[in-house]
Amino acid sequence: MGVALLWFGYTLLIGQFAKTRSGRRDRGHARTDGAPGDPQVCPVCSARLNKGELIKSMAFPSLTGGKDRFMHIRGCVYCLEGDRPRLCPVCGASLLDSEILIARMFERPHRRSHVHVLGCSRCRKTGNLLKSTV
Repeated sequence: MGVALLWFGYTLLIGQFAKTRSGRRDRGHARTDGAPGDPQVCPVCSARLNKGELIKSMAFPSLTGGKDRFMHIRGCVYCLEGDRPRLCPVCGASLLDSEILIARMFERPHRRSHVHVLGCSRCRKTGNLLKSTV
């Protein structure tokens, strides 16, 4: 009986400790200690994302047939709903709801894709970008 109580108390204590260490939080409580280039961090508002939260983005087919593609990034649930300020990581300008980040995505086999943010639709001038790549 004593062993069963010891085991029950131990699993209860370890279970509570694991929940506080796992980093799971409610949707409204994003951590702000992420840098825009870190994994699992929104490049628009620098919020560290919980497991399962995604960034709204759109990747376009490669123009040259290579492994890099252009991509538009809108943001995560925190900055799209207005909970956090939307900032361009290149020029530092405050982004409107209709503005996007322009990025280049490099696909790597058997690994995560790498995304390099080039700028916002204001500082990157989308029209000149598309004309220069065609």
